[in-house]
Amino acid sequence: MKKLINDPQNVVTESVRGFGLAHPDLVRVNEDPLFVSRAGGAVQGKVGLVSGGGSGHEPLHAGYVGVGMLDAAVPGAMFTSPTPEPIFEATKAADGGAGVLHIVKNYTGDVLNFETAAELAEAEDVTVRSVVVNDDVAVEDSLYTAGRRGVAGTVLVEKIAGAAAERGDDLDAVVAVAEQVIGNVRSMGVALTACTVPHAGKPSFDLADDEIEIGIGIHGEPGRHKIAMAGADEITDRLLEPVLEDLKLADGEQVLLFVNGMGGTPLSELYLVYNHARDVLDSRGVEVTRSLVGNYITSLEMQGASITVLRLDSTLTELWDAPVNTAALRRGV
Repeated sequence: MKKLINDPQNVVTESVRGFGLAHPDLVRVNEDPLFVSRAGGAVQGKVGLVSGGGSGHEPLHAGYVGVGMLDAAVPGAMFTSPTPEPIFEATKAADGGAGVLHIVKNYTGDVLNFETAAELAEAEDVTVRSVVVNDDVAVEDSLYTAGRRGVAGTVLVEKIAGAAAERGDDLDAVVAVAEQVIGNVRSMGVALTACTVPHAGKPSFDLADDEIEIGIGIHGEPGRHKIAMAGADEITDRLLEPVLEDLKLADGEQVLLFVNGMGGTPLSELYLVYNHARDVLDSRGVEVTRSLVGNYITSLEMQGASITVLRLDSTLTELWDAPVNTAALRRGV
């Protein structure tokens, strides 16, 4: 294992501290307990958005703290849910008096710990609502979840719900928008190589040199099946078909197409995937009106990619286009 680290047990703390030092105009880092909040504190009268989960998926979630997205993010240890205490403190830091929305990926630890934190916040008169992102069509259950996993669709939920909160929507309206995204977004991923968690010191799963794993999770969970390495178009078809089958898009519908890198895949290869996915959607009469390509939710240094499709309407498109100013996503400002 070769990594730019010091003590494996301190990787998250040191990394988050560095993140805060690099972006003082956007975020503030609280080290004990560890969470990241928006520079300048909670915006009075605005719904606060809080998300979080195990580290190793950067820029998710701290990279999306800022105007137009999250008000706070809570990083746990590598691939491990944060405990309730920092989630609770982040929730209080994000509360501007209009309530707080927790955006939770569907992993058992995340769901339970965010629920506990919400109960603690409610006891201090902070109104908290939660949505659970479950966009991964690869499996219904895994080692980490009951039901589908929350993966790359989380980025789209945070952006669109964040825009709704930023324009002044109340808590019920922000929740409704987040749930609309969750109901209309689907993802599936592939791993070409495993990743290595620093404190483990060895790859998280085994793949032969000529094998890839279709339907992999962002923590290295097993997917649908292993297959022999294939060309980019064939792999793209294997990812996209289950997504489209689940969404049941009709001719003429509009979508956002999101091709995400898992941390170790060159951008040139992600655009190969996007190229073929776009051809497939065009051939089916589905109009791609918005796109996102890059490393937005990763799995350390894993080589691989995921494809996410979000069904759009005029409301979601407007919110996607709204200004955003975060370390990892910035436009219109």
